[in-house]
Amino acid sequence: QLFGSKTRLKLLRIFYTESDKAFFVRELSRLVGVQINAVRRELKILLSMDIVQEKIVKLKEGSNELEVGEKLRRYYELNPESIIYSELQALLIKDKIAGQKEFIQEFEKKMSDTQLLVLSGEFTNDKKAPTDLLVVGKIKPRVLAKIVEDYEKDFGFNIRYTVMTEEEFLDRRYVMDKFLYALFEADNLKVINKMGV
Repeated sequence: QLFGSKTRLKLLRIFYTESDKAFFVRELSRLVGVQINAVRRELKILLSMDIVQEKIVKLKEGSNELEVGEKLRRYYELNPESIIYSELQALLIKDKIAGQKEFIQEFEKKMSDTQLLVLSGEFTNDKKAPTDLLVVGKIKPRVLAKIVEDYEKDFGFNIRYTVMTEEEFLDRRYVMDKFLYALFEADNLKVINKMGV
């Protein structure tokens, strides 16, 4: 029952990716790309399993301050006290790794002119990285955007990606560019490396 629907799995990925954040229903609906009623239904199931918890906050009319007022906002967050918290986290890490392998295979198939593909940021759980994805080579922007968009929908996070030609990359590397320096200092994974970087 836990992984009974794609929407539920996407919600779990979002909650575990940003485990310290509380989300409201509309935000989750936008992130997973499904209608709000489907999200509510899945949240109800996750609440009944004690995986997420609900917070009801009163907002002062016309303000974002947390004060007594007329509006009620329901927020949902991961329940760190859940008895299956750690096991579920381990499963989702394995799921993320499997998804990354699919992403890389799709990338290699559709973007064969890529000379260098570096995963960082969200892919390596390094929030300080300047980008999540560096792509160097002759890139088809629409194809790249589609691959990234599909992966974002499946895994519930926005991918910051940077595209460079080989010449631009080599020039920036030669002058010790701050962006590239920060990227290679951060946790990163070179998945395609035809340039011998």
